[in-house]
This record gives sequence, C-alpha cells and structure tokens, in this order.
Amino acid sequence: MFNRAKDFMTGKAAQTYINGMIGRYGEVRDLRIDTEAKTLELVCTLRGEAEPVTVRVDKYEIVQKGEKHFAQIVKCTCSRPWLQALVEDFAQSRPIEVPPWAVSAL
Repeated sequence: MFNRAKDFMTGKAAQTYINGMIGRYGEVRDLRIDTEAKTLELVCTLRGEAEPVTVRVDKYEIVQKGEKHFAQIVKCTCSRPWLQALVEDFAQSRPIEVPPWAVSAL
C-alpha cells in the first residue's frame, strides 16, 4: 500500500518535471511508475499526432556517476513505430540525469 502511494506521488512529480522538458513536443497526460518492478508507463499527447501515444519502459536502472544519478532505459516499447525507433536510437541505454529530489523515490 505504501509503495503504491509513493509511486503515485512520484509519478505526479515526474509528470510535471517531464512536461517542463518536453513542452515543445507535447505533454504527458498520465505517468505511472512501479518502483518495485522498475517500470513506468507514459501516455502522451504529441503535437501532430491525432491520438495519444504510449511509451512503456519495461525496465529501468538508476546508476550513480560521481555525485549525480542517472536513469537508463534497459527495455522500452512504444505504440508508434517511429517513436520506438527514436527511443531506441536516442534514449535506450543512454543515461538521463535524474534530479536529486527523485533519486530516493525511484
């Protein structure tokens, strides 16, 4: 029960944070995190797309390099083939810096 509540709050904070980063491309309408399973699912409305797209991170890892923490997408599936290719080319297995407030929650 506690993990679900923590994951819900973390998801809402992450949604706001990510929307600040991707505002030029669209917005995250829903973000669900399961910190135990190390998975997350985003439902996004992207500019130019008539329907929402779904990105499911089937596995992520948090790694530390020096004083900073990074998330790495190990496996990911997307609802659009072009988005799947984009994630595989530019996000999967590449470190994405995690803000300090999120490290303990993830």
